[in-house]
Amino acid sequence: MTHRERLLASITGGKPDRFFRYELGAWPQTAERWRQEAEGDTTGLLPYEFGADYFKMDPLVRIAIGSGYTDSPYHPKLTERTLEETETHRIYIDADGITKKEFIRDKETSMPQFMRFPVAERKDWEVLLPHLNPEHADDRIGDVDRVKQMCADPDVANMLPMCGAFGHPRNLFGDEGLSYIIFDDPELLDEVLDNWLALYKALLSRLTKLVRVDAILIWEDMCYRSGPLISPDHFRRFMLPKYVEFIQHARACGVEGIIVDTDGDCLAMIPLFLEAGVDCLLPFEVQAGMDVVAIGKQFPKLSIMGGLDKRVLADGCKHEAIKAEVDRVLPYFVDRGGYIPTLDHTCPPNVSLANYHYYLQCLRSYEG
Repeated sequence: MTHRERLLASITGGKPDRFFRYELGAWPQTAERWRQEAEGDTTGLLPYEFGADYFKMDPLVRIAIGSGYTDSPYHPKLTERTLEETETHRIYIDADGITKKEFIRDKETSMPQFMRFPVAERKDWEVLLPHLNPEHADDRIGDVDRVKQMCADPDVANMLPMCGAFGHPRNLFGDEGLSYIIFDDPELLDEVLDNWLALYKALLSRLTKLVRVDAILIWEDMCYRSGPLISPDHFRRFMLPKYVEFIQHARACGVEGIIVDTDGDCLAMIPLFLEAGVDCLLPFEVQAGMDVVAIGKQFPKLSIMGGLDKRVLADGCKHEAIKAEVDRVLPYFVDRGGYIPTLDHTCPPNVSLANYHYYLQCLRSYEG
């Protein structure tokens, strides 16, 4: 199988010749630690989201255009500006229009405080609309020759990231603000999602006239440890119809795989995503109670990425614990298919390079 065939088989319920080699990546501090622990050439040491030669991952192209991901698809992007800066913290408005307060030191290892979101009422939304114009597809794509070169290898899958039908309104209103808008101004949320749908349909139509798009990765992060941040009923009312229409459009444009990224306990949302036409979810955090073997049995049509507990790789853990975690999950999916093994989130800095290498060794022992 080619790398492309292996990925598509894995995320659409098939049985590839071996597991697709992929990891969700590592923190910058983790990469720095590994560089210090490595011997010899450390070129390509960090396992970026789509792999690196150093760890012998399968290649996968993330189509780098203005489609957003954890950020919304503004064009042009909003201007980041600092409001206050001291020795300990910085308050600023980011390129999504969100006002944040973050530590000056170690900001990569702590969450910023989200102080204000860009949309509090309808007039705020109207100010942002010119930055979310569906007619700006060409501008979001940018240099066509660059994009064609990026996506030229027929043996490597091309994946388009995008911000989801929950993730985008969440960036606009915040979690609390979105919860209020659902009740106080549902018509405004409908307008936001109509715009979301029109923008991404237009962008995908234009992009697939230029290059092949094999898969789409939709960022939602709509769940936490105890369940979803929106009720399934409200997701069905507001987001599900947009998902259905967008995925139908994506299939018509030649897209084979639809993946959703949401942290936390997503169990209650899986039936809705399957109804929408989603093929695969990630990352299935074990600390949120996500058991991918049980989920794989409960939802046989769902393809799965992740579900391997990153905590068993931490300093002080023995190799036996790492092997036991891999052996807990992979034997089931060898027979079932529809699975890409990866840690259940990015790799933190309490993981040694030796433990990470041993983890990969355990994974690859299942390749036959």
